[in-house]
Amino acid sequence: MLKIKIVPGENIERALKRYKRKYRNTQVLKQIKSNQEFTKKSKLRRDKVAKAVYREKYLRLDNE
Repeated sequence: MLKIKIVPGENIERALKRYKRKYRNTQVLKQIKSNQEFTKKSKLRRDKVAKAVYREKYLRLDNE
């Protein structure tokens, strides 16, 4: 459970923004989605390699 301390006089919108950022950083939603269906380890490994290849290609294009 996430807790956000509200400073006296703080805008509620600002507190909500901090809560949303903290929630996103905990990656709870990502975990829930991954638990909806089983993914084989080989599929996870292939996705990880594909992501690494994409990042490498993107960084190379950026440097040139």
